[in-house]
Amino acid sequence: MPALTLGLTMVRHGETQYNKEGLLQGQAVDSPLSEIGLQQADAAGQYLKDVKFSHVFVSDMLRAKQTAETIMKSNSSCSGLQMVCDPLLKEKSFGIAEGGRVQDVKEMAKAAGQSFPDFTPPKGETQEQVRPRVKEFLEKMLQQILDQHWPDRAEEENSLSAPPETSPVEGTADDGVRGMPAHALVVTHGAYMCVAVRYFVEELLCPLPPGSDKAHMFSLCPNTGLCRFILTMRKEEDGFKLSGIRCVFVHRGDHVKQTSRNTCSPS
Repeated sequence: MPALTLGLTMVRHGETQYNKEGLLQGQAVDSPLSEIGLQQADAAGQYLKDVKFSHVFVSDMLRAKQTAETIMKSNSSCSGLQMVCDPLLKEKSFGIAEGGRVQDVKEMAKAAGQSFPDFTPPKGETQEQVRPRVKEFLEKMLQQILDQHWPDRAEEENSLSAPPETSPVEGTADDGVRGMPAHALVVTHGAYMCVAVRYFVEELLCPLPPGSDKAHMFSLCPNTGLCRFILTMRKEEDGFKLSGIRCVFVHRGDHVKQTSRNTCSPS
């Protein structure tokens, strides 16, 4: 049965002044990257410079767009690509807490007997409300990739009769995606990525990578940290179906250690 295997690399935006000061941004605060954030984005770009991408998707918020633009400048495979801004990748809303201190929301969560960033302040989005955005974006992204990369009927039997062998995880920037026919770069936000990873594991049944556990998988990704997944799509009579997903790595941030700060504010 014909199949297409593709890569998905998710990147959290670089640090902003709000991150640095421990303040929540969410959707209401559209702040630019700080000087450290620009350095982090540049470090991510240098780390990924030789990784081949076929598509770039980014949240429509300034901090994510600046991060994506900086990464793309360092990557030759991105020179002819369009950066697609999608509001479905926008950060989770933190309601009345946006612009306030992260510590205050942590205390609110503790008082409510909940964990942070899972806690939802008044007028904010719950994980259950963010998850449909994740699902809708994934389906839209996959359809766009399939429209462009699924070969014509004459090629199907030869090139897509089975998914290609995935490359081993060796701690390099192209882990899992060497020779991949399609590879999407997605730049988004911390709390959004928490929801996305949880959706992949709990609903799409993505197995945990070796040496990882759910506490680590569902934790907050550092600024410009990377998460990579491999997805396999199969063509069936009633359309395309996701037949497999695996995680190559989560929260990889070795490239930003030299910038000295990994921010724990989610947005």
